[in-house]
Amino acid sequence: MMNIAYTPIGYFNTPFHDIKGMPIQPIGAENIEGRIDVLPAFREGLRDLEGFSHVYVLYHLHEIVGFDLTVKPFLDTKDHGIFATRSPKRPNPIGLSVMRLKEVGESSITLGCVDVLDQTPVIDIKPYVADFDRCDADRFGWFEGKSQNATHHLSDNRFAA
Repeated sequence: MMNIAYTPIGYFNTPFHDIKGMPIQPIGAENIEGRIDVLPAFREGLRDLEGFSHVYVLYHLHEIVGFDLTVKPFLDTKDHGIFATRSPKRPNPIGLSVMRLKEVGESSITLGCVDVLDQTPVIDIKPYVADFDRCDADRFGWFEGKSQNATHHLSDNRFAA
């Protein structure tokens, strides 16, 4: 099996220092701001990013230990295959979020809709381009009719007000 290694380009700076009580989807973190502090070797890559309203952020879920091939997600009472869920306990613990880009500085970017643990290593940042990235999804599997329940769900199975 081939090993794959990535170098972080930066780290999240967020208000979440513990997984407990953290929003678990960007929709549940609509009013939460955070920042990605970009490492010096990668800061030139921020050039021209300020023209976008949203970005994809890929990150390493550094607190996840092990993985499960079937999980019971927070929106359902049945087990599902890991690849049919957004559970973080994946064979490769990579997170992917679309976040609102609020500000681009010389060494950091400020984001909205941040549902990420503080000091999470960032793997990549890519602009969201609606004309390219939009798709006409018409099937949502077991999520059908359940996603509205994600808005206020927290990582410790509590609901935010």
